[in-house]
Amino acid sequence: MKKRLYLIGGPMGVGKTTVCQILKRRLDRAVFLDGDWCWDADPFQVTDETKQMVLDNIRYLLNSFLGCPAYQNILFCWVMHEQSILDAILSGLALDGCEVCALSLVCTPEVLEQRLQQDIRRGLRGPDSIPRSQSRLPLYDSLRTQKIDVSHLTPEQTAERIAALL
Repeated sequence: MKKRLYLIGGPMGVGKTTVCQILKRRLDRAVFLDGDWCWDADPFQVTDETKQMVLDNIRYLLNSFLGCPAYQNILFCWVMHEQSILDAILSGLALDGCEVCALSLVCTPEVLEQRLQQDIRRGLRGPDSIPRSQSRLPLYDSLRTQKIDVSHLTPEQTAERIAALL
C-alpha cells in the first residue's frame, strides 16, 4: 500500500490537533506530528536562522517517518498560512510512492473566536490569540490546498471527511 502524507494547516484554534488525534486512531498504521513541537521555545524567537532550523527539523522528522515501513499514514499539522511554507516543507521530502493530501481547515471568524475563547478560559491561550488567528484566516484562500470549512463540523465529522479523501 502507498504511504499517505496529510499536511493539515489552518489558523490556531481551528481544531487541527484534535482532528489529527482522531485520524491517528482511525487510520491504519498512523503517526501524528505537530509542527509546534519543533518550535516550542521560551523566548519564542522568529529569525531567519530559527525559521530555517525549524523547517529543517520538520523535514527531518517527516522523512524519518516516510522512510519507516511501520507507518502508512503520516499526519502533520501546523499553522501553514503561506504557500512558501508548504513548498519549503515539500521540497525537502522523499515522496517516492507517497500520496500527499494538503488541506486547510478554515471556519468563520465568529466560530474561530468562540473556539479560541474556550481555550482562553481553560488557560491554554492568551487573549491576543484571537486577533492574531483571525488575521491569518484570509491567507488560506490563496493556498494550493483543499479547504474544509469546519464551522459547522465536529472534529469527528472533520476527521471522517479527511479519511474519505484518499
